[in-house]
Amino acid sequence: MKLYHLRYSIGLGASVLILLAGCAEPLATQASITVNISADGKSFPVQVPVGSTVQQALEIAGLRLGLLDKTEPAMSISLSDGASVQVIRVEESFEIEEETIPFEQLRQPTELLPEGQLKLDPIQKGEPGVLQKTYRVLTEDGQVVSRVLFKTEIIKPPVPQIVLVGVQPVVEHFEIPGRLVYLFNGEAWVLEGKTSNRKPAIRSGDLDGRVFSLSADGSWLLYTRHSKEEDQVNELWAADLTSDPIREVDLNVSNIIHFADWIPGSTSRVIFSTVEPRTTAPGWQANNDLYALSFSTSGWVTNWREKPILEANSGGIYGWWGTTFAWSPDGAMLAYARPDQIGLVDLETGVLTATLDILPLQTGSDWAWVPGLSWGADSRTLFSLQHIAEEGAVSPEQSSRFDVIAIPLEGGRSVSLVQQTGMFGYPVASPVQPGLEGENAYQIAYLQAIFPTQSETSNYRLMVMDRDGSNRRLLFPPEDQPGLNPQQVVWSSAPLPDQEGYGIAFLYQDNLWIVDASNGLARQVTGDGLVSRIGWK
Repeated sequence: MKLYHLRYSIGLGASVLILLAGCAEPLATQASITVNISADGKSFPVQVPVGSTVQQALEIAGLRLGLLDKTEPAMSISLSDGASVQVIRVEESFEIEEETIPFEQLRQPTELLPEGQLKLDPIQKGEPGVLQKTYRVLTEDGQVVSRVLFKTEIIKPPVPQIVLVGVQPVVEHFEIPGRLVYLFNGEAWVLEGKTSNRKPAIRSGDLDGRVFSLSADGSWLLYTRHSKEEDQVNELWAADLTSDPIREVDLNVSNIIHFADWIPGSTSRVIFSTVEPRTTAPGWQANNDLYALSFSTSGWVTNWREKPILEANSGGIYGWWGTTFAWSPDGAMLAYARPDQIGLVDLETGVLTATLDILPLQTGSDWAWVPGLSWGADSRTLFSLQHIAEEGAVSPEQSSRFDVIAIPLEGGRSVSLVQQTGMFGYPVASPVQPGLEGENAYQIAYLQAIFPTQSETSNYRLMVMDRDGSNRRLLFPPEDQPGLNPQQVVWSSAPLPDQEGYGIAFLYQDNLWIVDASNGLARQVTGDGLVSRIGWK
């Protein structure tokens, strides 16, 4: 009971205090202070409650700040009576300046001028570039307080001036069989009879090297050139190398990447495969189709679109990259190679018959590997490369082993001739040559990667062997010299006049070389350093 009365007394006392408080007089209104605000060129006083911050004072004054504006003192500072607040308007702008980038002069060596002589008329005019600089400028109440370089961008790269300068010839002149053409800095040049007898055939400078093929008799050249149309990769043309001046024919075909060639036995009929241009890498989508056309020297061309040999198709695994083709020496068969298969084309029905399935290479990039393809001189065997699964690879498709193989077309399985050559081994068969016992034989030239397990980036050495894989020999370069870039070499159509055997033309350090396949004697033909394709018939 005592506890009860104690609680009651405390409660009653609290009630009395509340009643007394209710009877007291009201408190005085909260005091205010005056602050002076300066903004936008004006100053004015503002009444704000005691303890207000700069931010609260600005809100009472109805002043808004931009994203970059600031105040002195800072927005969080509490103000006292008579304090001053300065609003500083901050603006950001960007100023662009352009500077000229001077072009450089490049001297291109040529054997067509005396040593040291400079041809004043450049083969490419130089053009200055434009460098754009963007500055970030800050102003406070209209006064510049900061100007900082924000970014630089080359909006037009300079174009170098290219002039010819004569160099001492570093080549030995010698006789060659047939007609040899080579692509030099976008121009087609011809060698005939002797390596010193060279002349330009097509001087437009716009040949792109995708197609560069001589007719069987060496009289016509089939080639592609850069297109001036924005929606075209290139254009297909033909030129009569025997005419004076040389006659060029526009074949009204565009977008050729992997294949175009002469139909065997003809200088007026060609066969080709097309692509569709794309803005994404690699720049095209292969159609994997096949068309043929006929043309005349007057410029007449058949309507080739009406009847394809092969309709456009997916092209198998990685078919977006494309398919390549190769004629048999007797002209009776056409073989194809794509990233997952090698086979034959039925030219009447358009049916593809696989002779070998290929383990596709997973490149992990925007290109696909297609095995090199070559016919044996007797038109009975195909020579190519096989991608071999090996232990230790992350996956079979990423294996680094590639073998040169022979594929007999009259039954039997493919035969591995050379192991671990590298992905760009490119076997190429020679013409028929008399054997030691009078039989018809031929040889195989191929490239051997210096670092076979890194063959995508490795240099290569030129090798030769008999068609059964025996008698392998290194031809070029010697083992103490840098290797070749990947390429498909070209055999001469007849033995070299002053040597023992057939010649093999190839590129080394962007110059044309010829090596005698029988004794390994290699001789440099050009010294200009801008050769990119070869044809020899």
